[in-house]
Amino acid sequence: MRLILLPEGPDGLRLGALVIEPKPGWITYWKEPGDVGIPPAITPAPGAPYTVEDLGFPIPKVMESGEITDVGYDEPVTLPLTLKNAPDSMGVTLNAFVGVCQNICIPFQADLRVPPDEAGVSNPVEAALVRSARAQVPPGPAPDFHVVAHELSADRKELTIRLKMPTSGEAPKAFVRGPSGHVFVEATTSQGAEGETLLTLPIGKLPKKYDVSGKEWGLLVVSGGRAMETKLAFD
Repeated sequence: MRLILLPEGPDGLRLGALVIEPKPGWITYWKEPGDVGIPPAITPAPGAPYTVEDLGFPIPKVMESGEITDVGYDEPVTLPLTLKNAPDSMGVTLNAFVGVCQNICIPFQADLRVPPDEAGVSNPVEAALVRSARAQVPPGPAPDFHVVAHELSADRKELTIRLKMPTSGEAPKAFVRGPSGHVFVEATTSQGAEGETLLTLPIGKLPKKYDVSGKEWGLLVVSGGRAMETKLAFD
């Protein structure tokens, strides 16, 4: 792994990226890893005044291995990040913690440091890499690509999502992040009465006594060359 950090912008934020480069044959994980695995996490050194405002993820893959479903990346991946309260004059140390997996899954952790940069001048290659990484993060809803409605069945065994979305010759792929440790990717597609796309996902066993009221689940939908990521709020 390596950490890239650009100089402070006019808004006081510093853009950067965590570059994860597993050896061939190894995988690493999305923000919700599937049946096994560890999602990437990046945190400031203890007592540091700066904070990680966001950590972005490109579109993952679903990878089946026997009865195990992994959600992540089977090649090097770059996760864009944003730091707050980290001026150029300050050295930055971030702890990166990821899981990598081949036949077994191994946690990997490192403290990554970027020294002070009094000049505040971007390296063009690093700046281009950060721009590219940010461009790979799925955008939020758009007028032609958004959730119309969603509903979890009374027995909590099926989630239905009504979408307005662009037409594509391919069936859309859905990634739903439920409670921590739960991701649902087996979506069935059908057409709604008003022309919407209906995604129906079987919901596996939720945590005992889990109350969905007031919770938010994450949704990523990929259709052709488009993607959209949003939240599903439950009353």
